[in-house]
Amino acid sequence: MAESPFDAGTGPAPHEPAAGPSGPAPAGPRIIAVANQKGGVGKTTTAINLGTALAAVGNRVLIIDLDPQGNASTGLGIPRHARAVNAYHLLIHAEPLAAAVQATEIPNLEIVPSGIDLSGIEVELVDEDGREYFLKRSLEAARSAAGPAYDYVLIDCPPALGLLTVNSLVAAQAVLVPLQCEFFALEGVSQLMQTIERVRAAFNSALEIQGIVLTMFDQRNNLSGMVETDVRDHFGDKVYETVIPRNVRVSEAPSHGRPVLIYDTACAGSRAYLNLASEVISRERRTQHRQALARQGGGQPMGVS
Repeated sequence: MAESPFDAGTGPAPHEPAAGPSGPAPAGPRIIAVANQKGGVGKTTTAINLGTALAAVGNRVLIIDLDPQGNASTGLGIPRHARAVNAYHLLIHAEPLAAAVQATEIPNLEIVPSGIDLSGIEVELVDEDGREYFLKRSLEAARSAAGPAYDYVLIDCPPALGLLTVNSLVAAQAVLVPLQCEFFALEGVSQLMQTIERVRAAFNSALEIQGIVLTMFDQRNNLSGMVETDVRDHFGDKVYETVIPRNVRVSEAPSHGRPVLIYDTACAGSRAYLNLASEVISRERRTQHRQALARQGGGQPMGVS
């Protein structure tokens, strides 16, 4: 049996292509919305496995499952009967974050599970002033109450551009976009980019594009390579070098209530998510360095992590 990335205690061994340093990066919590309005692009899979990989190298990670389908909760082994207090209660009843947080079997990784009631939240909040800020207020209240100190908060958004996704984008510092290697990939993501710009203009001017990660890459067909070329030409260095391959073990893992990094540490999908985590950390360090230079008058901060 392959060694879990948690067994060695020093983070993942290097894999090709090398993506950068491992280990904790942010000085405070980095809040990242994992979003794409199109379903089936590897969004939840990326949230789960990126969170696991970040935890494996010593970061304390919280995943907030804002998708009413609750796939991130299921994929981390949280049964439906154990979700009595969930993300719905944070938004509707202003429950404290700590009341909804649950541990997982993975060291350093916790989750706020989803609830089926989230599916009707747009109707419940239709007349509420400031409804776009409910998640942001919950996270800010948790920090003020000196709650658990997380290095990363990953928000798994629903596959739609409604109020739950807007709450995520308002609360987040950055957006990570999983993009499936298929023919209409660029066409689908343009809507999300428009929503991000609207949120920047109306609610969260500091919102950044953390990066775009290509998922379900199949090296056996030419289409995946063509899509990769098009996406990199269009978005440039916003696209991560790491590409997540189409991999049967990645597909199997959620049915066992485990991330692929625990289900099969040695598979190609696990190696890819470890590399992606390393890239995320590396970009975060570069961003912090640029911001430090800007504060000292030695450079200008940039909008992309």
